[in-house]
Amino acid sequence: MADTTWLDATAQAELVRSGEVSPTELVDEAIARIESVNPQLNAVIHERFDKARTEAAGDLPDGPFRGVPFLLKDLTALSEGDPIHCGNRALKEAGLVADHDTELVARFRRAGFVFVGRTNVPEFGTSITTESLAYGPAHNPWNLDHSTGGSSGGSAAAVAAGLTSAAHANDGGGSIRIPAANCGLVGLKPSRGRVSLGPDLGEAWMGGVIEHAITRTVRDSAAILDTIAGLAPGDPYTAPPPSRSFAQEVGADPGTLRIGLLDHPLMQGATPNEDAAEAVAAAGRALEQLGHHVEVAFPTEIGDPGFMTAFPTIISAELVADLDHYSSLLGRPIADEELEPGNQAFPVLGRALTAPQYLAAVRSLHRWERRLAAWWRDGGGEHDLLVSPVLNGPPPPLGWLTDPEHGYERLVNLLQYTAQFNMSGQPAVSLPLHVTAGGLPVGVQIVAAYGREDLLIQVASQLEQSVPWADRRPPVHA
Repeated sequence: MADTTWLDATAQAELVRSGEVSPTELVDEAIARIESVNPQLNAVIHERFDKARTEAAGDLPDGPFRGVPFLLKDLTALSEGDPIHCGNRALKEAGLVADHDTELVARFRRAGFVFVGRTNVPEFGTSITTESLAYGPAHNPWNLDHSTGGSSGGSAAAVAAGLTSAAHANDGGGSIRIPAANCGLVGLKPSRGRVSLGPDLGEAWMGGVIEHAITRTVRDSAAILDTIAGLAPGDPYTAPPPSRSFAQEVGADPGTLRIGLLDHPLMQGATPNEDAAEAVAAAGRALEQLGHHVEVAFPTEIGDPGFMTAFPTIISAELVADLDHYSSLLGRPIADEELEPGNQAFPVLGRALTAPQYLAAVRSLHRWERRLAAWWRDGGGEHDLLVSPVLNGPPPPLGWLTDPEHGYERLVNLLQYTAQFNMSGQPAVSLPLHVTAGGLPVGVQIVAAYGREDLLIQVASQLEQSVPWADRRPPVHA
């Protein structure tokens, strides 16, 4: 059998359909890669090898990704009979196991994916680096001493190193885009409501949390979104349906677009980063060569100080609700001291909130969203897309963001460009368009108006052809 390590999920599925390879062979290869490389990465924390082999040899659904190995992030994506620990020591020590599939996982199964394991996350997904005390840090395959990003850091490290072609990820403040940027991958955050959070949730983080995947190719990102998008019964809302499949947007002509560039932080006190600025400049040049009109222009609302006041309010309230939920599953309260130091302030703030204070933060963000959205053409503005860094700098060293004295200040300095578009609900994609002199990936973010994933996929596909990244391999790989 030909080596399938660096084939994307679409190509692997085509081999299965043609009979050139079996699901069992693909799964066995993925397991061998995990066994060989994961000890250096700590990306996969729950092996699911025996179940995966049984499922691959059985009657798999005849979906578009039949037989393709896949990894689930150990946060929100419940798979019946498998661990769900969310990076928390109390849940790990209790050995908590999911008693049902979420709607997302059911859709992954119907697509034909075979789950070979679950991936490392920061505790309850509240950080942009994957360094939980429960499972230890995930290591970036481009430099093992650096962060993978978070909260989908284990998934990103695994895909970048060739363990699987794609892996589940979700995003509440940048958790798809940041790990994709740090590990040199494609990370598309869909529009609010595009993917169901059922059956347990209608929304999370004021609708800011959205499910998808981290991939190596744009076509995989588009095709996987086709398999998981859409309304589930009882969802409180859903994104407007696309006019055609997302996969059909790959290679489609977007026409000549008006694109704004933002290459520096807008929040008071943040320090600009040269690598982030150069990544945006290079992306701007590439887009101009593709025939688009590119200019320095951006919505100033990205730097609104009111945003960084209201956003932590939402997270704090949500984390208290999560702790109450998991406490009920454990049959005892999860004490604040059982949380990592970086998370202990959230429940204190969350429990002190009154209902009117929480709703005031929600309403403040709703008003802010409307001002922000007005910059895009679909909101009445003059621009089709915004290009910015994903992070205000390259992947930091491990331990840099978890430093007890300076970690939060450093996190805020890096987190300048992503969380805004969770709260606004707009789709955004991270593309691996830049590499530092030291060989670390730096992602570039492209943001469209609400519901316009089609435009993002079209432009991402153009850039994938003009600035190709498919042949890049990190030093640590399968």
